[in-house]
Amino acid sequence: MSLNALAIKIEVSISKQRLYLKDNNEIVKTYTISSSSYGEGSEEGTNHTPLGLHEIKKKIGHEKPIGARFIGRVYTGEIYPIYSNEKILVTDDVIQTRIMWLSGLEEGENLGGNVDTFSRYIYIHGTPEEWRLGQKASHGCIRMSNRDVIELFNIVEEGTEVYINK
Repeated sequence: MSLNALAIKIEVSISKQRLYLKDNNEIVKTYTISSSSYGEGSEEGTNHTPLGLHEIKKKIGHEKPIGARFIGRVYTGEIYPIYSNEKILVTDDVIQTRIMWLSGLEEGENLGGNVDTFSRYIYIHGTPEEWRLGQKASHGCIRMSNRDVIELFNIVEEGTEVYINK
């Protein structure tokens, strides 16, 4: 896939539970995701998925193995199981394989104060509960399959715009 890095953007549709990779505003790839099971919003402590315009502020996990578990954005050395077909609920909010840490770009909506996406640690990341993709299941982040999050991570750059809408 030959893309223009300067024209790459991400759009997340909460209602469709999809993430769209766009090049010059044309969808070039569609991924199934999971947003928050608690709903949408920006207030700290709610576990909501924040809406609006964001950017990828930091990319974490380059060249880590698939299934790599992160705690506090640090690779633990553990390879956490991935459940694609087995309907196993994972009680921890496992951050897996890659992290694209988002920062809001709209003051008062998702930037600053108690609505700041970056200080809320909102990511696009891999999940062990791949069988739940396509439904709201996260604690605020955008979850992807582990293979998809690696693919997306390798395409986008820090600074890539991410628009999250209902």
